[in-house]
Amino acid sequence: MLTAPHIHAMVIHFPIALILIGFLSEIIALISKKHFFKNVAFYLLLLGALGAIVAYVSGSYAGDGMIDGILQKPMELHEEAANLTLWLAIITALFRVLLYYFKYESTWSKWVGIVLFAALVGSVVRTGYLGGQLVFQHGAGIELALPDFGNQPTD
Repeated sequence: MLTAPHIHAMVIHFPIALILIGFLSEIIALISKKHFFKNVAFYLLLLGALGAIVAYVSGSYAGDGMIDGILQKPMELHEEAANLTLWLAIITALFRVLLYYFKYESTWSKWVGIVLFAALVGSVVRTGYLGGQLVFQHGAGIELALPDFGNQPTD
């Protein structure tokens, strides 16, 4: 049966990959001056920001009921990091959309965009690290079940 932690675990990897590869494309565009990579970075950022919204919502449902006891502090840290990541993703994407819509290109806007994108990447990495700690160090969302050997057919 699919539960909120399962859904969160399935969707979270998409925005992580999209944002990281988008930033790599941005760096390649900066170095190579090729418009193709700039477009790739733009669209991956937009998709990553949309994915971050989905990941945040699914994480909110996944975290329901895991706020007591030993999980309280790590859950709060992960939630705060996810909130920062969500807003950085939205702000960075909106900044890029406005530049694209108004066809505004200047040196300062290019560097502000890169700094915002880099901050977003750092925030994604931190949020992912804290989420990994929740699962692998604290066992959040892990269901321990032994296989049911009693229903195996015998020869």
